Amino acid sequence: MAEEENLELDELQTPAAADPQNDGITAAEEEVGRPHGASDLEAVYDIPVQVSAVLGKATMQVNQLLKLGRGAVVELDRKVGEAIDIYVNNRLVARGEVVVVEDKLGVTMTEIIKSDRSG
Repeated sequence: MAEEENLELDELQTPAAADPQNDGITAAEEEVGRPHGASDLEAVYDIPVQVSAVLGKATMQVNQLLKLGRGAVVELDRKVGEAIDIYVNNRLVARGEVVVVEDKLGVTMTEIIKSDRSG
């Protein structure tokens, strides 16, 4: 199987001069505009990522924080029923809702956030 992967890699690295009909476009450049399938992503499937679901945020002074005790309530900047933010590796990727799965909390994504990759 590794040989098949190497063959594919070799095909992508074939110089443009090898094919006189390609007008100087390499195989790798041709692949850029094509849609990629799930098999193209297999190399990244086992990479761990950190997923965070943020219910809301609050800002307070240190002296207020030190006064908090058991049972204290911290008011967040979100209203009940408002979507929560879902981050992957500290990048906002989606918004969603809190759900209960058996006896644990979970998140269902309701909106995918498209971000500008240039920044």
